[in-house]
Amino acid sequence: MSLPGTEISAEELHDVAVTWPMRRVDEVRGRVMDFVTDEVRTPDGHTMVREYLAHPGGVAVIALGDDGRIAVVTQYRHPVGFTVVEPPAGLLDVAGEDYLLAAQRELAEEAELAARDWRVLVDIFSSPGGSSESLRIFLARGLTQVPRPDGFVLGGEEAHMQLRWARVDDLVEGIFAGQLQNPTLAVGVLALHSAIRDGRLDLLRTPSAPWAARAVREGR
Repeated sequence: MSLPGTEISAEELHDVAVTWPMRRVDEVRGRVMDFVTDEVRTPDGHTMVREYLAHPGGVAVIALGDDGRIAVVTQYRHPVGFTVVEPPAGLLDVAGEDYLLAAQRELAEEAELAARDWRVLVDIFSSPGGSSESLRIFLARGLTQVPRPDGFVLGGEEAHMQLRWARVDDLVEGIFAGQLQNPTLAVGVLALHSAIRDGRLDLLRTPSAPWAARAVREGR
């Protein structure tokens, strides 16, 4: 029995930037992100209403030590009511800040680490049906300890954050067991695991590689 749909070629296998005509119905401004309601015109002439979070985007770091362990932080996340195991990460909320510099800053702030070698592990939309957030996950290697940046003080949930170290295989097992639920951690760790298995670590993109989602957002 044949299955529905048609095969997509390797050349066609990419996300395509497009925006259907829309009218903004409402926007509730927040401290970090906004809640938006848009009225959207579909290609066949119908109208639909979509609600979503307008998000500034972010960066995350899978920091891999020479001993094969990954630096993770445990942080309370109020919306889900869990203390979650996560990679160091943060918002792109500094106007004009380079993406790599943002990742380096977050790694120093949250884990007191710096790295000698940086690669782009993967770019994702964290929840494209309900948020505009785009996220670049970096791989950082050649780690050294550094102090937190001058003037930076951990506050709120971050004041109770703990730095931990975990083996890649243990993280993979925890993801498949449903014990580790942070999407950035899951995507980053599984991408790293795949890259190690396939010998792709040194073939990963450089930190300056184009980032399609941000190019569209920022008009680059």
